[in-house]
Amino acid sequence: MSTTNADVALSEQGLAEAAPPPGRPSRTRFSFNLRQSGIYFAFVAIVALFAVLTDGSLLQPQNISNIIVQNSYILILAIGMIMIIIAGHIDLSVGSVVAVTGALSAVLMVNHNVPWPLAILITLVAGGLIGAWQAFWVAYFGIPAFIVTLAGMLLFRAITMMVLGNRGIGPFPDEVRTLSNGFTEGYLGNVGLGPLGGADLFSLIVGILAVAGFAAAQWRARRARLGYDQTVEPIGMFVAKILGGAVAIMFLVVQLARFKNLPWVLVLLAVLVLGYSLLTQRSVFGRQIYAVGGNLLAAQLSGVRTKSVVFWLFVNMGVLSAVAGIIFAGRLNLAQPTAGNSFELDAIAAAFIGGAAVQGGVGKVVGAITGGLIMGVINNGMSLMSQPPDRVMLVKGLVLLAAVAFDVWTKRRAGAAR
Repeated sequence: MSTTNADVALSEQGLAEAAPPPGRPSRTRFSFNLRQSGIYFAFVAIVALFAVLTDGSLLQPQNISNIIVQNSYILILAIGMIMIIIAGHIDLSVGSVVAVTGALSAVLMVNHNVPWPLAILITLVAGGLIGAWQAFWVAYFGIPAFIVTLAGMLLFRAITMMVLGNRGIGPFPDEVRTLSNGFTEGYLGNVGLGPLGGADLFSLIVGILAVAGFAAAQWRARRARLGYDQTVEPIGMFVAKILGGAVAIMFLVVQLARFKNLPWVLVLLAVLVLGYSLLTQRSVFGRQIYAVGGNLLAAQLSGVRTKSVVFWLFVNMGVLSAVAGIIFAGRLNLAQPTAGNSFELDAIAAAFIGGAAVQGGVGKVVGAITGGLIMGVINNGMSLMSQPPDRVMLVKGLVLLAAVAFDVWTKRRAGAAR
C-alpha cells in the first residue's frame, strides 16, 4: 500500500500517530528531522556569516531593531501565506491588498477624520471581504487560486490608484505610527548589565517569561511524543536545544532592551505567531488544513469540509493583508499607490524557505517567520556591506532555489528510506 502525501504531512506534524500498546516501552534515541530543523541551523549560519562580514554591525541593538521593524509586514503576510500554501494554494494578490487596505485606512483617518480604532476595524473587515471575494471563486467556483489572485493583484492595484487619485495621503494619527514604529515604555526602569550598559527591566522580564514558555512547550511536546511511543532525542540533546533557544531569545531581548525596548510590532508578531501556531498544530481546523493540502480526495472522504477550509484561509489572508497594510502605511506615515509592490513574492519566498512543501501539506508558522527573517538578514547584511540591489536579488533568488531543491531532495531521501 503506497503512502499518500496526507499521511506524510500528518505524520510530520505529529497529528496522526496511533497510541502505543499498553506496556510498550518508549523509544529514546538520536533523532534529527533534517527537513524541519535544517532551516533553523541555516538561519544561525546566515546570521553568523553576515555578523562576520559586517564586523558585528548586524548584531548591534539598533540594527536588530531595524530588521524587525522593516520586515514586520512581510512576516505578517508570511503567516497567512504559509497556511494557504500548506492547503495547496497560493495568493499573488497580497501586495495589492496591502496597498488598497492601507489606502482605505488613510482615507478614513485622514480625509474623513474617522477615529483610528474604528478606522482600523473597518479596514480589517474590508480585508476580510476581499479575501472572501477571492475565496468564493477558488473554493466554490473552482477557479485555480493562481488565476484568481493574479486577477486580484491587478484589480486591487487599480482600485488603490482610483482611491488615492495617484497621490499619497497622510499623515496618520500618532497611535498608528506608534504601532508601526514605536517601542514599549520603560515601565520598571533600567538595570545595569556591566559592560553592556543599561537595559529595560520590563523587557528583560518579558524575555525570561518567553524562555520559560518555550521550555514548557518543548517539555510538553516531548512528553506527548513519549506518550505515543514516538522517537525522541536523548535528554542531553533536549536540554541543549532548550539552552540554545533560551540563549537566542535572551540575546534578542537584551539587545532590544539596550536600544529602545521592544518594538510594538514585535509584540503584535509574537501574539500572531503564538495564536496561529496553536491554531495550526493544536486545533481541528489546523489538522484539516494539512489534510486538504496533503491529499484533497482523502480529506473529502474523511468528512473534511474542504471548500469551507479553503474559504476561511483566504478570508484570513485578507485580514492579515489588511493588518500589514495598516502597519506599512503607518511606518511610512503615508498611503501611496505603489505600496506593497513585490510583497507577495517576499511572503511566498519566506514560506518556502521556511520549510513549506511545493505540493502542500507541510509547513509551520514558525518556519515561515524564520524564512522571512532570513530574507531580512540578507537584505540588511548586504545593505550594510554596500552591495548593489542586483546582487541582493541574486543572493535571495539562489537562497529560494536552494530551499526548494532541499525540500525535493529530502522528500526523495525519505521515499528511498521507505
